[in-house]
Amino acid sequence: MYLKTLHLRQFRNYQEQKVEFSAAKTILVGNNAQGKSNLLEAVELLATLRSHRMARDRDLVKEGEVISQINATLERQTGVSELTLTLRRNGRRSVAINGESVRRQMDFLGVLNAVQFSSLDLDLVRGGPEGRRNWLDTLLIQLEPVYAYILQQYNQVLRQRNAFLKRHVETLHATSLHSEQLAVWDAQLATTGTRVIRRRDRAIQRLAPIATAWHASISGSTEVLQIKYTPSIPLEQNNPEEVQQAFLEKIQQRAVAELHQGTTLVGPHRDEVELTINQTPARQYGSQGQQRTLVLALKLAELQLIEEVVKEPPLLLLDDVLAELDPSRQNQLLDAIQDRFQTLITTTHLSSFDSQWLNSSQILFVKAGEISPK
Repeated sequence: MYLKTLHLRQFRNYQEQKVEFSAAKTILVGNNAQGKSNLLEAVELLATLRSHRMARDRDLVKEGEVISQINATLERQTGVSELTLTLRRNGRRSVAINGESVRRQMDFLGVLNAVQFSSLDLDLVRGGPEGRRNWLDTLLIQLEPVYAYILQQYNQVLRQRNAFLKRHVETLHATSLHSEQLAVWDAQLATTGTRVIRRRDRAIQRLAPIATAWHASISGSTEVLQIKYTPSIPLEQNNPEEVQQAFLEKIQQRAVAELHQGTTLVGPHRDEVELTINQTPARQYGSQGQQRTLVLALKLAELQLIEEVVKEPPLLLLDDVLAELDPSRQNQLLDAIQDRFQTLITTTHLSSFDSQWLNSSQILFVKAGEISPK
């Protein structure tokens, strides 16, 4: 797939900016806080309808404006698509494909595929489980767009069940541990949660061997990476009925603690993706360099898995990440890309790139929300 044009209107610090991409690799050069990352964020939004910066829509609309729009022309083997995402400061976002409004947002997902790799991703190893869950969910949305709807259903049930627990803590204690009404929420949580768990588990089973192979390649086979999905529900069987039953049993076990805390303690919102190197948890293991090797392996595995599933190479968005990698890891990454993936790279200076890369790349300069060619 190839992103031909991107048109930003009143998005972040851009008033009106159109970019035509003329090479497989585009390097965006500029000082910090000029808008380089904002441009990559716009592409990420078109791919996943999510921003890894976790901003609300109102934060994406330019200061003083009420509406923002991202337009893109994308070329795929199946033809050319025009994508439009409209964001509102005080209202719901809307999406369109080829000028036709799309009612269900999951029908918009999967048209453009992209893998984002930013310096924030280094927290995948060092940070808490929530970051790893978000990373896995974002990948799954691209592999299987219906997952966005499944996750939304689960989160809705979770919010309602938590609200019920908070409201009725005292009355539930006074009557019985599980009222009939709570049992209804339990059943819905188990049903929607099972769908999330099974898909996450399946995705990790596909991703893990690819990431392990990349990691061996980058580390010179001196270290062994293992990735394991560990849900809060025992997952001996992947049969949905058995997982649901295990889910309900676990809820019963935690009933007293849930009532005491007034919140849901069982479900995919508490799951973990375990990353281990040589059988030691990666966050406790070795240097920052080794942790960066791990994240690089994960990102290269994402690219490969998406390409295998959608049958076309996704876009690669590299946000100021070369500065975080030593020359050896930079070369591993740049060699893996070559011209296989259309790549947008942000950097503060061009010294990270050799002359071959510079000669084969489109170079754009970004300053105060304006983009100009070399």
